[in-house]
Amino acid sequence: MPTLTDPRILVDASTRDDAAVYRLTPDRAIVATVDFFTPIVDDAYDFGRIAAANAFSDVYAMGGTPLLALNLVGWPRDKLPYELLGDVLRGGADIAREAGAFVLGGHSVDDPEPKYGMVAIGEVHPDRIVTLARAQAGDALVLTKPIGTGVLSTALKRDLATAADLAPAVTSMTTLNAGASRAMLAVGVHAATDVTGFGLLGHLHNMLSASGVAAALEATSVPFLRGAVDVVERGAIPGGTKRNREALSPHVTFSPGVPEVIRVLLFDAQTSGGLLIAVPEARAAALVKALENEKTIVAQQIGRVVAGTPGTITVS
Repeated sequence: MPTLTDPRILVDASTRDDAAVYRLTPDRAIVATVDFFTPIVDDAYDFGRIAAANAFSDVYAMGGTPLLALNLVGWPRDKLPYELLGDVLRGGADIAREAGAFVLGGHSVDDPEPKYGMVAIGEVHPDRIVTLARAQAGDALVLTKPIGTGVLSTALKRDLATAADLAPAVTSMTTLNAGASRAMLAVGVHAATDVTGFGLLGHLHNMLSASGVAAALEATSVPFLRGAVDVVERGAIPGGTKRNREALSPHVTFSPGVPEVIRVLLFDAQTSGGLLIAVPEARAAALVKALENEKTIVAQQIGRVVAGTPGTITVS
């Protein structure tokens, strides 16, 4: 990516942040992001909802409010009926409506494999941007959704799980991070990111690297989706999860007592995961309470930021 120095650019790709932020006026900035992927569930409507919630999640992670979206569609026009595409778009539109945003158009191409997602645009006050680059030693790390969507969706593809087994994951993936974002803004936090394809450890590593700090996680504190441990034990491990582990292993140290199945899940590639928030220890209880008031799926402290080699993680 090119190096950009325009003062209107408040956040760009250099920190691996969740979205770009561009200042319009002294008190208004635009948050812009894009995300799309292939189906991870069988139901077309749910696929649309998941993809849209995933796209808006990056806006919420920056402390922004969604404004509008543009659809991105790849569709095998000679293989799948347009009625199915209608279900996908209806799911995306329903999530956008829930987010208070408008779907104003988009672009589609003929593609041998279906794909769907959104360009999501929001706004934020320039002084209230939450990035992943400001975590500080001593911060508590708080998570707002359970882990395991990657292994569960892979289990469905391999006939190791049913749609009913995947239902808790679908509920999680279609839940907007709006409440989590409101809670962190109300309490005041140092940093945040949403947990998606790089997995919990990957997104934490990015936060720590950008902030110049390390972290210590307590494996027993990390919440997992029902059935996630079982499908890992049965071999449902996505390729993305394996790649995450390969890339991150030099930066992660596990205590001997951490079971192999838990290690896999901590690397698991997520879709539309929760927010991972670094909050001053003195405000951690207030953040958990605010998240509970917002009825986030979980509100769990899973570790803390510590001084150390930037980007390194110890899991006990």
